[in-house]
Amino acid sequence: MRKIIVLSFITLDGVMQAPGGPEEDPSGDFKNGGWTAPYGDEAGGKVMQKQLPPADLLLGRKTFEIFESYWPQHAEHWPGVNEVTKYVLSNTVKKSDWTNVEFLTSVADIEKLKNSDGGDIKIWGSSGLVQLLLKHGLVDEFWLNIHPVVLGKGKKLFDDGAIPAAFTLVESTATPKGVIMANYKKAGEVKTGTVGE
Repeated sequence: MRKIIVLSFITLDGVMQAPGGPEEDPSGDFKNGGWTAPYGDEAGGKVMQKQLPPADLLLGRKTFEIFESYWPQHAEHWPGVNEVTKYVLSNTVKKSDWTNVEFLTSVADIEKLKNSDGGDIKIWGSSGLVQLLLKHGLVDEFWLNIHPVVLGKGKKLFDDGAIPAAFTLVESTATPKGVIMANYKKAGEVKTGTVGE
């Protein structure tokens, strides 16, 4: 069984839209694209290098289209991105000129992929896809880069549809510019109790 790992740049209020630049995803009249730029530093860069080694990708259609228009010509910044398999959940897009792209159309397709042999599968961006996976309990790990900013509006990582699950912090770094980079691994069901008893 393969692990599905969600990697996301998020704000304190959970916004994940257009972290890399103003033109990345202005949908919904989003005006704060590029909000991660002021927080880059050497410490964060070192952690990012640990997150970027080649792995198959699972992407929603919108994120795939953003990636497809950029990464084939800039692969020197993400070695292996052209060689790994890019699985895309879409009912509208069926083909691509980018190498190693396969299209999926349902949660059942994703479950079949997860149950196949192979390495980890990483998800970047793809807010709607992540929320769909959380509704079906298919996320094994979160690698979150939490930035010290609140945006109010924008696509969020979490909605109200996730199946409750507990996670364990397995690694974390706080950068000099205030970004908390935290890796969480699924740890089973949510446990509850009464504080103080």
